[in-house]
Amino acid sequence: MMYRLAILATLCLVLGACATTTTTTRTRAQIEIQEAVGFTITETVSVSNAVRVDYDRALTLIEQGRSDQGITLLESVVESAPDVSGPIIDLGIAAHRAGNLETAETHLLQARELNPDHPVVHNELGIIYRKTGRFSMARSSYEAALALYPGYHHARRNLGILCDLYLADLECALTSYEAYMKTVPGDDQAVMWIADLRHRMGRQE
Repeated sequence: MMYRLAILATLCLVLGACATTTTTTRTRAQIEIQEAVGFTITETVSVSNAVRVDYDRALTLIEQGRSDQGITLLESVVESAPDVSGPIIDLGIAAHRAGNLETAETHLLQARELNPDHPVVHNELGIIYRKTGRFSMARSSYEAALALYPGYHHARRNLGILCDLYLADLECALTSYEAYMKTVPGDDQAVMWIADLRHRMGRQE
């Protein structure tokens, strides 16, 4: 899945401008559920205005395809604000996009340690685990994301794909796809997946 990077992390950093300090205050993630399938993760921290500007600039660079520059700037943000999970999550996502799964996992595990209640961290780790053949760990990660936010449709879809194609758990796959369709009813591909599963399971529509 590809998203705008900041949205991928579904992270809204509430940054307090502090002209003379880079001190950070660590907090747990707070989930604000929006209409339909949206939600925002808010992490309230206090950092310098320069760090806030660098963070926004790093995301813009990555969106523009200037990933190396964006990642370098994100790394400086993390160095200045090491207790803030958002930039670390974005580093993990950027590394994943670049095909460096080992680095991505390292960043995401660090973010999970800082912010274990962040559903995006668990979903992204699930993808890494699935791509590296650790299917039971992938399932646990997707389920952890859904335990934090049951309406997280990306994690629900990912769990369905994992159960369908990698775990041969058709009941889990069907349940996941059907739950996913309740939040994203216009996904024609998922409609076909459900029909195929029902056929394989000998069930009627």
